Amino acid sequence: MKLAFLGLGVMGYPMAGHLARAGHDVTVYNRSAAKAAKWVETYGGRSAPTPAAAAKGAEIVMMCVGNDHDVRAVAAGDDGALAGMAAGAILVDHTTASAEVARDVFALAQAKGVAFLDAPVSGGQAGAENGKLTIMVGGEADAYARAESVLATYARAVTLMGAPGSGQLTKMVNQICIAGLVQGLAEGIHFAMRAGLDPERVLDVISKGAAQSWQMENRGKTMIADKFDFGFAVDWMRKDLSICVAEARRNGAALPVTALVDQFYGQVQARGGGRWDTSSLIRLLNHSK
Repeated sequence: MKLAFLGLGVMGYPMAGHLARAGHDVTVYNRSAAKAAKWVETYGGRSAPTPAAAAKGAEIVMMCVGNDHDVRAVAAGDDGALAGMAAGAILVDHTTASAEVARDVFALAQAKGVAFLDAPVSGGQAGAENGKLTIMVGGEADAYARAESVLATYARAVTLMGAPGSGQLTKMVNQICIAGLVQGLAEGIHFAMRAGLDPERVLDVISKGAAQSWQMENRGKTMIADKFDFGFAVDWMRKDLSICVAEARRNGAALPVTALVDQFYGQVQARGGGRWDTSSLIRLLNHSK
């Protein structure tokens, strides 16, 4: 298929690469032209100077950018994707953003005869590189059916969750669950250390029972080693949690633990850890001053 991918960050770069390696005709756009040129050198295809130029003639346009403002600019700005897309094409947004912006872009796309899917992902940089992401999708069923096999190129699971905005709401649930889980894991490891136990042996034992989790398997040992120079950054998690808390204010959900953990991440940022992995919550416990 003729495709476009807009945004070549740590997630978008490998995701677009999977599309090219699957044999699709891919045009990319990135704010840094040098990054786009590097991608073309690695994977082939071509780059374009604007989202509109990249999207022109594409059957499906994927985007993965930073926040709500970026989504609006890249999708609906003067040189945005919708300006270059023809009726019948599909715009897929992999950004973690608000449900509100998803619904707004859906309406703008619909007015042009373009389908829109909000499709945030989970699985981190490793999931993107290995083509093993989980994609939660909001939008209309017919558009989803047309895009599903393409999205599956870099995913192990792609699921339609409901109407426009439902993908973003599901991603919020994902981040809410992760926030509390990482804090609990940090406290458990910290407790084991203070109790004089071998923390690695403790994790090895309890990971075979009900306490097991992805975070324990993939971040437990690095938390013990006080290493946080990889993975999903605290800055990104705070952006995501702010979206969760704002949505909770609208729908009346109570998020006491999420709000508290968000404050803890603010303390990590204040210590210069904005680019540390989210597992760095343990640093606050082990180095309280």
